[in-house]
Parts: sequence; C-alpha cells; structure tokens
Amino acid sequence: MQVSIITASYNYEKYIKETIESVLAQTYKDWELIIVDDGSSDNSVNIIKEYCARDSRIKLFQHENAANKGLKETILLGIENAQNDWIAFLESDDIFTPDYLEKKIEIIKQYPDIKFIFNDVNLFGDKDRIKEYDRYYDSVYKVLRSKTYPCNIFYEFDQCNMVSTFSAVMLKKDVLKNINFDTPVKRTLDYWLWIQVAKNNDFYYLDEKLTNWRLHKNSYISNNRSLWEITWQCLNFDIEKKKLLYEGLKLKFQLLTLIPQYLKCIRRNIIRVSFKEKWFSLFGKVYHLK
Repeated sequence: MQVSIITASYNYEKYIKETIESVLAQTYKDWELIIVDDGSSDNSVNIIKEYCARDSRIKLFQHENAANKGLKETILLGIENAQNDWIAFLESDDIFTPDYLEKKIEIIKQYPDIKFIFNDVNLFGDKDRIKEYDRYYDSVYKVLRSKTYPCNIFYEFDQCNMVSTFSAVMLKKDVLKNINFDTPVKRTLDYWLWIQVAKNNDFYYLDEKLTNWRLHKNSYISNNRSLWEITWQCLNFDIEKKKLLYEGLKLKFQLLTLIPQYLKCIRRNIIRVSFKEKWFSLFGKVYHLK
C-alpha cells in the first residue's frame, strides 16, 4: 500500500532539507512525497528540485505563475495530485521519526475500516513556545489517553483542537472530498477540517511521539495579530464551530446555551492566569512571574 505525503512549502529553505530527509529515512518505503510550493521567494524550490532529480518518488508542484495562494489552496493542489488512497501531511519545518509510516500502516492492517490516524508529538525549537504548548496539550492528551480506539471524538472538539498539527495526521483521501475547506479563520484550517471529518468517522490516536513538531517565531502559528483581530477571529470561529457541532440537533434555547461559550472563548483567548505555576497570558503571549 502506497502513501501520499503532502508537504506545503513556503520560504523554509532553512528547514526543508531536514523535512525531506526524514521521509527518505522511513523504514516503510512505499510512498510518494508531494511538495507544493506556495510562491516561495527564497531558495526552497531549487533545494526541492535537487531532491526530485535524485528520487522519482519526490514530486514538486507549484501554483500557476509560481503564485502565493495560501495554505488552503496549496493543500488542495497537493490532494489533487496525490495518487494514493492514504494521505499523510508533513509541514515543511517538521520531521517524521523513521518509523512514522510503518507504525501507522500497522494500525491500518489491524483496523482496515479506520480512516483517520493521528499521533503524539515531540516539541522542539523555541523553548518559550514549547512551555506554552506543553501546558495546553497535557490536558488534551489526558482526554485522548482515557479512550479506547478506534472511537468517535467529535464532541471533544467542542473544547479545543484534539489534533496538535497537520504533521501528525494520516487519513483516507476520500474523507476529504465532501468537506468544506472554507474555514472562517485561515490559521484554524486544520481544526476546521478535523471537526468535519470527526462528525462521521472514528479516529485512532496513536500514543507515540512519531512527529517532531518544530516551534519557532517564524512559524505559521506564531504570526502577530492585533487585539481586535484575535477577539473577532476567536468569536467568528467559535460560532461556526458550534454550528457544526450542533447541526441537525433541535436545541430549543440554542442561542442562550451558546452565549456562555462565547464568553468563555473571549476569556480563554484574551487572558489566562495560573497562580500555581506563576504565569499569565495576555492576547496569546505568555508572561512568567518571578
């Protein structure tokens, strides 16, 4: 069984070699690597072309006129050119462990009806961001580890994104055909997609650190945003998320039940305080108290 690995690349000449090398190092060899460059202005494309010349399993695609179209269009182009039923995502600054594909193929053989597999991750890079994300995902992984898989975790997405990064996901191509890629907030594209997939599919969580997730100041999730942008985007996404979660249910006082959730979203995304660990976050930035 061959797997299509999709990598969206944009101005990461500093990291793209490590990313590609981690695919070449896979113990499971039946794969193709679809790299879609999103209008990079650095030396990324030349580096990718060198690897394409060395290994026919590595393929480069670009938008028309080498345009920059954003993550959604880049991923869609990758899916369009993927030749296989199973798709794995690998961001262009992340790294697979050598047994990433092998471990997931074992799960597929054991559960042939499963359509979505994701795994734990190892955080590396910016130490401050690692501390911030470690705290967040500690609670997420407690929930995930309490379940028996395969199982449905659709309603768990009400609280937060249960999947840490694109680079932890492997799924059947057919589940992507009938979902809406038009996320209300660009930076939450993955969250938006996985909620929809979870609605009609069981997930399998693999409690192994098969992905090295690089956190750094230039990463997509680290972009600076204004107060009003943060507030509006959080509310807008939360409203659309609730529509997905409550779709098809006849809730008599739906709006009234959602208001506390919106207030909670504002509080959670604008200011959070931990007296025990002596830190607080304001508009997404963490400050440690001495």
